[in-house]
Amino acid sequence: MFLGSLTLGALLRAPSPRCSAFRELEAFSKIAYPEEWPFTPDYPARQDEESDAVFYDEPRFVTHIDDGAIGALRDYYAQEISPKSDVLDICSSWISHLPDGLELGRVAGLGMNEAELERNERLTERVARDLNADPALPYDDASFDVITNAVSVDYLTQPLEVFRECHRVLKPGGKALFSFSNRCFPTKAVSMWLKTDDSGHIWIVGAYYKYSAAWSVKAVDISPGGGGDPMYVVQGEKL
Repeated sequence: MFLGSLTLGALLRAPSPRCSAFRELEAFSKIAYPEEWPFTPDYPARQDEESDAVFYDEPRFVTHIDDGAIGALRDYYAQEISPKSDVLDICSSWISHLPDGLELGRVAGLGMNEAELERNERLTERVARDLNADPALPYDDASFDVITNAVSVDYLTQPLEVFRECHRVLKPGGKALFSFSNRCFPTKAVSMWLKTDDSGHIWIVGAYYKYSAAWSVKAVDISPGGGGDPMYVVQGEKL
């Protein structure tokens, strides 16, 4: 695995002064990624290489981040997602992080477990699919205004393919919002995720954008504070 010469801690020590609630990380824009894909072939190795279909066969009706982080993510979505938008939530589950009062168009959910998807009342359509087995998204080109992914990017074993597919199904100027904390199922997270800290995670997701397609990318610290779960978004706009 390669993380370059950047002092990764600088990502989190240098927030933008422009926003008190959500802090855009200006150091992110100064990252000099190498020209070629920087990760060694073993980067997606996991402790548990059994099929994800087995791991997710039973529904898990639990929350994966605390209430403060959930609230911060909903507030961020309220800021970034325009009313009437068509939204795709990948790695979706039974909980929607979309604000209740935000009127949207199409809300598609693609996740691993049908029972979890059925419990998600915000979705207008549902598809059960393992993106690690088949990263193709079953949607037409330029179908969505926004793609969301909450606390699941660390499980992707074919991230470049998934990010290319996200780029394909977004409308021009559409947004992809990949959010994450420091919690995960460690046996299913890719090895390089477990070897790095929050700054490293931001760097990794930025690399997924960098090497997949033409994006304009920023990183934002949306952590609510107060000793709860940290929360970050690395956000891409389709160019």
